[in-house]
Amino acid sequence: MKKLLNVKKNINHPVHEKWYEKRLVFKTFICLVYLIVITMLLICIYQLYEEKKEILPWDEAQTVEDYTYITISRMSEKFAYYEKSNKEIHFVIEEEDTGQWHTYLIAIDADDYDKYKDIIDYTYERTTETPEPITVYGYPVLIDEELKELAIQNITNFVPAENEVVITDENFNTYLTNSYLDTTIPKQENFSMVLCLVIIMLIIVVLMFILTIFDQDKKVYQKVEDVYYGKKKQLFSVRK
Repeated sequence: MKKLLNVKKNINHPVHEKWYEKRLVFKTFICLVYLIVITMLLICIYQLYEEKKEILPWDEAQTVEDYTYITISRMSEKFAYYEKSNKEIHFVIEEEDTGQWHTYLIAIDADDYDKYKDIIDYTYERTTETPEPITVYGYPVLIDEELKELAIQNITNFVPAENEVVITDENFNTYLTNSYLDTTIPKQENFSMVLCLVIIMLIIVVLMFILTIFDQDKKVYQKVEDVYYGKKKQLFSVRK
């Protein structure tokens, strides 16, 4: 009887061929599912990464964590100075392709003044040579009451008289926004928990895909099954 039960399985037997075909179809389907999931996760990672490193135009900034830029075509002399941080506050004008312009506030390092000197001189008609616009990058910083008062007092010295709008405490945010672009803050790489979780999921799915290709997935499933049924057996076992 023992010999009969110990007969070697014939892999060419019709039953085994049928079983093999079914398993091949199943594995092919699982691999396709894995590939679809991997593709979706890769797209998700790409979109999250692009969103994370995106540089927004100043008028699209929503929070103080948004890295933004302004393209300067005119710039005032400083009207405020933070001695402790060696930071100057200037008015700037950003001009659109349509000819419409917007006035904003920016902060620069006082040591970088020479970088902007040509555009400042052109603004005050000290030279007739038109300089190239300068694009500056940084983070929004909320304007405090003291800086707001200084801006209201000094903007008439910068905005051309024919385009002058009377800036008051009530309409300040409408015309100058409630923050200034601080170019002295370097770009920060913020940790993204969502991006991290998606990458971990991708690694797990890729590993499962590789195990399935090399027919090692059975071992994984078997271990999971053993743990599951082992715990189930413990839960329903009766202590004597």
